[in-house]
Amino acid sequence: MMDPPLLIAKVDCTVETALCAKHEVTGYPTLKFFKDSKAEATRYKGPRDMDSLQGFIEKQLSDAGDEEAAAPPPSSGPVIELTDDNFSNHIETGSHFIKFYAPWCGHCKRLAPTWEELAQQLKGDKSVTIAKVDCTVHRATCDSYSVRGYPTLLFFKNGEKASEYSGGRELGDLKDYVKQMLEKKKENVGVNEGQVFLEDEVLPQVFPLDNENFEPAIAEGLTFVKFYAPWCGHCKRLAPTWDDLSKKMVEHDTVKIAKVDCTQYADICKKQQVRGYPTLILFKDGEKVTDYQKARDIESLVNFMNKHIYTEELRDEL
Repeated sequence: MMDPPLLIAKVDCTVETALCAKHEVTGYPTLKFFKDSKAEATRYKGPRDMDSLQGFIEKQLSDAGDEEAAAPPPSSGPVIELTDDNFSNHIETGSHFIKFYAPWCGHCKRLAPTWEELAQQLKGDKSVTIAKVDCTVHRATCDSYSVRGYPTLLFFKNGEKASEYSGGRELGDLKDYVKQMLEKKKENVGVNEGQVFLEDEVLPQVFPLDNENFEPAIAEGLTFVKFYAPWCGHCKRLAPTWDDLSKKMVEHDTVKIAKVDCTQYADICKKQQVRGYPTLILFKDGEKVTDYQKARDIESLVNFMNKHIYTEELRDEL
């Protein structure tokens, strides 16, 4: 008998939907090798004959023996690598723009060189750091900030999450955002002296969903999704209202306001039976709740969400 023992297992994703979503399973069969409960799973992408599978397993078991010695050293580049152990201390003071990612994520891979360049250009700026967290390794940190899709870009100020970035991912877009966040300041002087408190502006937090992050994003909590086409006039008119709705929902940790561009991700829209734009669908814990077909003004949308939020909170209390 092997020490430790080797188990060959299987999961039916039509039954254990939450478990499969947690491990980013988007196609079948997906084969993953787990060394222990905390280590990153290794996805198998080779041939599915007996010899190939056995060779893969033997390699994984061999690698496990000297994993610590083979661990790569921390990056010496401008992007700071954060872990479950050093994350809290790093963000405790100052401003920090942090990328939460997974190594297998295609969007993360495309963003990586731009993220490095952003860090390189801001390297001399002592007022901000550019960092990253591998969520396949440091799950506790990512879970604590409700990271449900990759990459997720969060800005922190003095130990607190200040904003989630949802804009373009070109270098210029990212630099402008950092500049904007650094220039935002709170003016807080005593009211008794005739002065007022001005809070930071709440930025829109609409999550763009795609083929890779759609299922994980809707897997937990309430997710209100706008399915749209960029050329659609009704969609264009709804866009600022949708941004406003995301601002008003920011205080609810279990609520996400999201969007899917059906001209880019037609498969998602087809699966959700989207036949016109915009189509607004509310999901709860990975399941469709209802199509929204009422007025699209901000008051109606907020009332709709508050009704469902209240229902969930009431159910949790019972």
